[in-house]
Amino acid sequence: MEVLKADLVLDCKGVLCPMPVIRVSQAIKTIGVGQILEVQTTDPGSRPDMEAWSKQTGHELLASQEGNRVFTFYVRRTK
Repeated sequence: MEVLKADLVLDCKGVLCPMPVIRVSQAIKTIGVGQILEVQTTDPGSRPDMEAWSKQTGHELLASQEGNRVFTFYVRRTK
């Protein structure tokens, strides 16, 4: 698997739906097009939420992983 380097890390651990997606929507605007946002959450609902958000906004969900009850997502800003 390719190692992804995040340009910004967003810690949403301990935050429940819908706040992780709201924070991602705000944070993605602070990085440049083509840059990568790493999002860390503990909410199990964040996986379908991030997939839906990515499809709705057009930003590219590059990868997701789970470990030690933390869900990590890598999103590339596309516009």
